[in-house]
Amino acid sequence: MKALQKMMGNMELTKDLLMLLIIGGLYSLSIALSNTFVNVFLWKQSGQFIDIAIYNLSIVIFQPLTFVLAGRLAKRIDRVIVLRLGVISLSIFYLTVLLLGDQAEQFLILLGALLGVGMGFYWLAFNVLTFEITEPDTRDFFNGFLGLLASFGGMVGPFLAGWIITRMDQLIGYKTIFAISLTLFFAAVLISFMLSRRTAKGIFSFSKVFEERKRNHSWNRILYAHFFQGLREGTFIFVIVVWVFITTNSELALGTFGLVNSAVSFVAYYVATRYIKAANRKKAIFVGGIILYASLALILFDLTFAKLMTYGVIISIAYPILLVPYISLTYDIIGRSWNAKEMRIEYIVVREVFLNIGRITSIVLFILTITIFNGAESIPYLLPIVGIGHFLIYFCIRSIHLPPLSDNKVVLSNENGSNNN
Repeated sequence: MKALQKMMGNMELTKDLLMLLIIGGLYSLSIALSNTFVNVFLWKQSGQFIDIAIYNLSIVIFQPLTFVLAGRLAKRIDRVIVLRLGVISLSIFYLTVLLLGDQAEQFLILLGALLGVGMGFYWLAFNVLTFEITEPDTRDFFNGFLGLLASFGGMVGPFLAGWIITRMDQLIGYKTIFAISLTLFFAAVLISFMLSRRTAKGIFSFSKVFEERKRNHSWNRILYAHFFQGLREGTFIFVIVVWVFITTNSELALGTFGLVNSAVSFVAYYVATRYIKAANRKKAIFVGGIILYASLALILFDLTFAKLMTYGVIISIAYPILLVPYISLTYDIIGRSWNAKEMRIEYIVVREVFLNIGRITSIVLFILTITIFNGAESIPYLLPIVGIGHFLIYFCIRSIHLPPLSDNKVVLSNENGSNNN
C-alpha cells in the first residue's frame, strides 16, 4: 500500500480506485493463466486455423452486442452489478470449458459467445467505472499501474499454466488451470461488493453519441483510432500464440514466452507511467506505433522460437509506450465531450463498437485469406496489412487538440465525490 501511495505522489488513493485495481488485477491474472491456453487447447483438438478464427470471431461479434445491452442495463441498475454479471459470465465460460473437455472443439461458436458476453459486460462496467473513479490527474497512474498488474499476471499466469500442463496428464492440466481461473473470478465477484454503488439516470442514447462524431472532431478521430487498434488486435491475439506452440510444440515454452514478455512489459509500464506526461502523449503514441509495425519484419518468414521471443520483447516495450497515453487521451476526450455526465456510458459503448468492428474486419480478412489462398502459408502476407493498425493510430489523433476542462467535467468530478460517500 505504501509503495502504491508513493507512486501516486500527492494524488489521492481512494477505496474505489484501489478496489477497481484489485479487480482488474484478478481479471488480468485469470485471463493470463487460461485465455492463451484456450486457443492452444482448441488448436490441439482441431489443428485448423479456420476453427481458431471462428472461435475468436464469435468472441468479437458477441462482445460489442453485449456492450450495447450492458450499456442499457447500466442506465437502469447499479453499474457494479453489471461488472458482476461480466465476471459471472466469464466464470460460466470456464465452467463450460471444464465440462466439455475434449469435446470443446465441437462448440466453438458457443464458447466464443460465452466469452464475448462475459468480456462485454465486464469491460463496459470496468471502463465506465474507470472513467468515473479516476480524474485527469490520476488516469495516467491508474492505466499505468493496471498495466503493471496485467504484466505481473502475464509473468505468473502463462508460465504457471505451462508448468502445470506439462507436469500432469494434459487434459487434467488444462482443467486445473481453467478451475483456477474460475476461482479467481469468484474472488473478483466478492471484492466487487466493496465498491460504492454507482447508478445513472436518463435514457440510453446510443444513436446520439454515435452521431456526435459528426460534430466533435476529437471524438470522431479517436473512434477511427480505435477501429485501427482493433484491426491489428483481431488477428494477432491468436496467431502469435498458435505460432509459438507450433514452433515449439510445448506449453511450457509458450508459458516461458509469456513470462519473458510480461517481465519486460512490467518494467516498460512502470517507466511509461512515470515519464510519459500529457504534453508528450502524441510523440509516445507515434513511437510506440512505429515500433509495433517495424517488429513484424521478425516474424513474417523463416519463423523460429528465437525470432518470436525477440518479437515478443520488442512489442512488450512498445505497447506501454503507446497504450498508457492513448487510453488516457481517450478518457480525456470523452470527459470533454458533449453531455459527458449523462452520456458517459454511451461514449464507452460507441468506442468499444468501433474497436470490435476493427477486430471483426481483421478476423474476416484472415478467414478469407486462408480460405481463398494457400491455407496457413498465406498468413505472413496478411499480417503487414492488418498489422499496420497501431501505427495508423497516430495519424488519427495527431490533429486532436483538447480544450481546457469545462464545467461539465467539474460536475463529473463532484458526482464522483458524492458517490464515494
